[in-house]
Amino acid sequence: MTGGHAHRPPVQGPECGTMQPMMTHRPAFAVGLLLAVALAGCRAPVAAEPSEPLPVTSAAEFSRILAGSSRPSVVNVWASWCLPCRSEAPLLVAAHDRFGDRVRFIGVDVQDAQEAAAAFVAEFGITYENYFDRDRTVPGLLGGVGVPITYFVAPGGEVLSRHNGVIDERTLALNIDELLRR
Repeated sequence: MTGGHAHRPPVQGPECGTMQPMMTHRPAFAVGLLLAVALAGCRAPVAAEPSEPLPVTSAAEFSRILAGSSRPSVVNVWASWCLPCRSEAPLLVAAHDRFGDRVRFIGVDVQDAQEAAAAFVAEFGITYENYFDRDRTVPGLLGGVGVPITYFVAPGGEVLSRHNGVIDERTLALNIDELLRR
C-alpha cells in the first residue's frame, strides 16, 4: 500500500483492448474527468495557429477531382467536432508521410465551420489536400453516413471500398496495399 490506497492491477479496458487501472476511489471525480475529456473533444481545437480556409467543394467538383487523379486515393471524410476523427487524424498523417508519393490523400470536412476546420488541419499538422463540404454532398455522392468515413479510390475515380467509423492502422494499411497492387 502506498499513500493509504491499495494498489490494484490493471484490468482489460472496455474498448480497443487497452489496459486501464481499476478506479475504486472517488467515482464521482472519475466520471467528471471522463465527461470533461469527452466534452473537450467537442470544442474547436485551439492548440495551433489555424491555416487558411479550406477550398469549398461540391459533389460535382469532387467527382471531377477524383476522375482526374492519376494515382489511387484515400479520401477521409471528417469533422473537427468528431472525436473518432480526432483519434484517427495522426494515423492518416503518418500514412500520408509514408505513402503520399504513391497514393493521393484527400480530406473532406463536413458539417463544420471553416475556422474549426482550419484549426483542426493546423493542430494535426495535416499537409495533404483538404476540402470543405458544409452540406455533405461528397459523402452523398460516394455513399455513406456519419463521420468518419474513409474511401479507397482507384485512379480515375472508382470507389473500391469504404470504411465507416474510425479506421485502425491494420485496416488502413491493408486497403492501401490493395490500392497499390492494382
